[in-house]
Amino acid sequence: MRTVGVDLAAEPAKTAVATIGWGAGSAGVLDLSVGATDDDLVEAVAGADKCGIDAPFGWPDAFVDFVLAHRSRQPLAKLDLGGRAGRLPLVRRRTDRVVHEVTGIVPLSVSADLIAHVALRCAGLLARLDIAGTDVDRIDGAVVEVYPAGALQRWGLPFRGYKGSANRATRVLVLERFREQFPQLQLGDLQETCEESDDAFDAVVAAVVARAAALGRTRLPDTADRDVAAREGWIHLPDAALANLL
Repeated sequence: MRTVGVDLAAEPAKTAVATIGWGAGSAGVLDLSVGATDDDLVEAVAGADKCGIDAPFGWPDAFVDFVLAHRSRQPLAKLDLGGRAGRLPLVRRRTDRVVHEVTGIVPLSVSADLIAHVALRCAGLLARLDIAGTDVDRIDGAVVEVYPAGALQRWGLPFRGYKGSANRATRVLVLERFREQFPQLQLGDLQETCEESDDAFDAVVAAVVARAAALGRTRLPDTADRDVAAREGWIHLPDAALANLL
């Protein structure tokens, strides 16, 4: 099996893509690069059995309804937008709330944070993949939405404070802990790339979560949430230890 992980950014310069090959009792990072264009990503996904993308696959239903109503000047008096609590349904998807319930982490809002630029690029990428024949079902298609910080938390690993060039020492520590739990994953010369770039490390984590999704070892929406998740997207949190993904 081959899985791909994508740490998507608004621009190619900070977009990382990792490819992992899975064998009997071992796995290895076959390719890892930063600076991936949409063409690069489409090509990588085409050669994979499963791909994990760190980016929102959709927007909150309430936000979409709000924008449509605002554009057509429909009454908004029933919405209490004067306080944060009233605006919460517009900025949090159902999957964001589930991630918070399970991990204690609040994902960035696709409709109220800078990650919205990433989501716009992701929507275009998913459209291209759909045209190319890739299953882009927003719950569990050939590409799935992942959240590296949430995955690290579920594996009992540090998940905060490793981002950015100033936090290289923390990132090295997180990577060491990751490798202690998963020594079967061979990084080879690419370990230094993960140490230097949090984007690269997140891409590797995304590719591992893609493996978990391919094995059916991630949390899926329950029956009540499937309808909304099919529109808003669904973050796959692993429910298996790293060693059990081989």
